[in-house]
Amino acid sequence: MSLEVGIVGLPNVGKSTLYQAITSAPAEAANYPFCTIEPNMGMVAVPDKRLDRLVEIVKPQKTQPNVLKLVDIAGLVKGASKGEGLGNQFLSHIRQVDAIAHIVRCFEDPNIIHVEGKIDPESDIETINTELILADLEQVERKLDRIRKQSKGDKKLAAQVPFWERFLSHLGEGHFASRFVATEEEQLWLLELSLITAKPYFYVMNVNEAGLKADPPQVQVVKKRADLEGVKAIKICGKLEADLAEMDFEERQLFLDDLGIESSGLDLMIQEGFRLLKQLTYFTAGVKEVRAWNVTDGDRAPQAAGKIHTDFEKGFIRAEVFHFNDMDELGSEAAVKEAGRLRTEGKEYLVKDGDIMHFRFNV
Repeated sequence: MSLEVGIVGLPNVGKSTLYQAITSAPAEAANYPFCTIEPNMGMVAVPDKRLDRLVEIVKPQKTQPNVLKLVDIAGLVKGASKGEGLGNQFLSHIRQVDAIAHIVRCFEDPNIIHVEGKIDPESDIETINTELILADLEQVERKLDRIRKQSKGDKKLAAQVPFWERFLSHLGEGHFASRFVATEEEQLWLLELSLITAKPYFYVMNVNEAGLKADPPQVQVVKKRADLEGVKAIKICGKLEADLAEMDFEERQLFLDDLGIESSGLDLMIQEGFRLLKQLTYFTAGVKEVRAWNVTDGDRAPQAAGKIHTDFEKGFIRAEVFHFNDMDELGSEAAVKEAGRLRTEGKEYLVKDGDIMHFRFNV
């Protein structure tokens, strides 16, 4: 299954423009709310300079990067949780994603209207967060009502009632579900609801070109809030990213070099979405194909093998492992072997980010 990151925010903050730039796929972008009725979806490659280096060394016939699915969800407004602006439909789309990129407008432009009539990142964030909490609150209220009715004569269910009451109070005080301290068993109860505010998230500050070089007051506000919440805030310029999307790879790199930027904002955004979902990258590298594979932090060698084919996991014998850094330094797999840096690992081996792996299996 593809990992999904939902792009959310108020109307006219630059979500669809960024989506177009990042996926090079069409998304209707217009200067009015609700132009995107169905969520736009696109698969994007996760930028990884290690993959580029492996391709340079191995010279394979084919290359395959890791991918993320981006879902551009139409703009939310005040009252979305009560159905304003097709809010219920849009909120249901957010429930289906794995993580959230919250786009915040941090630029002035008289030609692009703001749904609230002014540029105020703090207020914009509060509007979106309130609607997400209210949507979860409504869902938890329904859950609590059902449990109360079904718990008569059922001691096991009755024992859940105090938990859901505490959790309802937590949301009612304006806190995200992710801030609630729960036991392992309680976390399983929460998982059943796919709560929006339980999902990992980060902020994306959409600025003009001047805002890339120095932090305007709007950016400082978002960064301060992100620090308090313990999440990342990434700065990008939607207009610039749209220009970059029309360039070929070499032109793009030259343009970024001229600006003194190592990676585009959108590259950073994709990488943060990947990291936020606790994904690690391992590689397979051969003349036929160099490929990046994603595993969840904590996965073992057989699970990594299963990403390639279920038979690899079922019949796993061992993995031959070395690290990208070895390949980068020594220049070939043969040189890595000669240096004694290739090792054999068994079923308990925890995959590390940057591993290059060959699997031995028998089915």
